[in-house]
Amino acid sequence: MRLNETGEAGLLKILHRYCPAEVIGDDAAWFTAPISHNLVITTDALVEGVHFSSSPLSPMGEKTMSAVDVGWRAVAVNYSDLAAMGAKPLGITVALGLPPQMPVEWVEQMYEGMAEILQTYGGVIWGGDVVRSDMPFISITAVGCIDQLIIKRSTAQVGDSIVITGYHGLSRAGLAILTDAQYDEITELVSAHRRPRPRLDVLPFLQELGIERIAGMDSSDGLADALWQICRASGVGAVLTPAIDLHPLLTRLFPQQAQAWCWYGGEDFELVLTLPPDAAQKLVQKLGHPAQIIGEIVAGEQVFLGERLLRPTGGFQHFATDSHGT
Repeated sequence: MRLNETGEAGLLKILHRYCPAEVIGDDAAWFTAPISHNLVITTDALVEGVHFSSSPLSPMGEKTMSAVDVGWRAVAVNYSDLAAMGAKPLGITVALGLPPQMPVEWVEQMYEGMAEILQTYGGVIWGGDVVRSDMPFISITAVGCIDQLIIKRSTAQVGDSIVITGYHGLSRAGLAILTDAQYDEITELVSAHRRPRPRLDVLPFLQELGIERIAGMDSSDGLADALWQICRASGVGAVLTPAIDLHPLLTRLFPQQAQAWCWYGGEDFELVLTLPPDAAQKLVQKLGHPAQIIGEIVAGEQVFLGERLLRPTGGFQHFATDSHGT
């Protein structure tokens, strides 16, 4: 059955099954905020043909993920932003743009993916909106709460160590495997692209450190981009080690691209954090491999990889004429 057959009312009746009964039915949802907590709000949109290729109406030849994967991924990118601020998720609202010819089953499967990640990391669907659109898109607004420590891009200080919470370049490698028939599908790399995992698991370890200042953000737009964003916001520079630890599959399967994809591949959704050296060492020990210290915050305005300048960008940019989406 297609949407032009079930109609808006029929679709909403289906989607309401994924929402708590007590929060739907009015013009807006309401909830009680946790006492003495700050709220964090973030919004991300995913568009067919730019961020994913999944639906029967996709303009791209290869289908890179299922509808269930799209639902998971749409929530994950928002939850990664919450994690990057030090916030625990409370819930989401969902805005959908759908063509009339879209199969209802595809939309249901996408909501199954959203339900799956919410069951894993917490939060509920408070509601949202559905509109007609020539191209499928999903826009999610997520709300989280912060207990004490707020992570911001603007608080890095000279002498801080720079920590990354995991490998980089895996999502880009997964996309390459999905879009090039010469490669066999490798679950770990493909999953990194289809099912990114927001690093909400890092937050308890940060709280255990008992420090008052951590700067950081997630690496969704690429590791190099995150480092430059933090340095610009904080008015500092950085010196990075060229000996960053790469995933063995990345270096074995893509030896020519591994370094570039590590710095510029994007969509790895790890955290990039700066904190005092002792705390950084403790954090890496608590997280274990592949968390690692990759450099140091220094005075200045530039980011160096060893002795050479690290370019700020090299991956996907939405409004660049030579960029290619995923």
